[in-house]
Amino acid sequence: MTREIPSVWARPKKGREQPALSREQIVSEAIKLLDTDGLDALSMRNLGKRLYAGATSLYRHVVNKDELIELAIDEVYGEIEVPSGDDWRAGVISTAQSVRAMITRHPWVGSVLGQVGLSYLGPNVIRMSDKMLALFEQGGFGLVDGNRAMRLVLSYVIGAGIGEAAWLTSLARSGLSDAEWAEQVLPLAKQAAAPYPRLLAALDTPDTEDLFAYGLDALLDGLVAKRP
Repeated sequence: MTREIPSVWARPKKGREQPALSREQIVSEAIKLLDTDGLDALSMRNLGKRLYAGATSLYRHVVNKDELIELAIDEVYGEIEVPSGDDWRAGVISTAQSVRAMITRHPWVGSVLGQVGLSYLGPNVIRMSDKMLALFEQGGFGLVDGNRAMRLVLSYVIGAGIGEAAWLTSLARSGLSDAEWAEQVLPLAKQAAAPYPRLLAALDTPDTEDLFAYGLDALLDGLVAKRP
């Protein structure tokens, strides 16, 4: 017996129904709710209230909250720009920065990637992946190595983006600026690190390097070195 795949992308669309709400309207409002109130606030009931619609209208398009999040993830992936040009590495770096920016605009994304359904089947995710794979192919990577490189870069960017989004969320909740936070927390960090001279010295050493760019360059250098 063939089991049904639990994903909105694997479920055929319903016939010729013309509901008052479109899937696009539902997804757009869901993203606004997620951006302002976070993942915990998203429910079919809350979304229905914002859309002035009953649950029946929503269930014509999505069967549950997981499918709704799948659609929202793919929609925000449509914001990612993958440039084309002669410099494949510059294109990958630009794409990575675009993914990073998307995650910081939508902090909830990081907490649901890889956890809900088959999000990577969405058309925007597929389109972005194909364009990014073309960049690595342009850089002399075969399809297998290019696909592996693409996945590693995206894993790095998503991981870094999740951490940055969490930091920005905490900072916003504190009501402090970046400088104010550092002014208050750095003395506490130094006090805690006092028994560890090496760590204390590191805290006292200025570091102006863009850590994200540094890590991405190091990853790309390693991928190029391993390129057949």
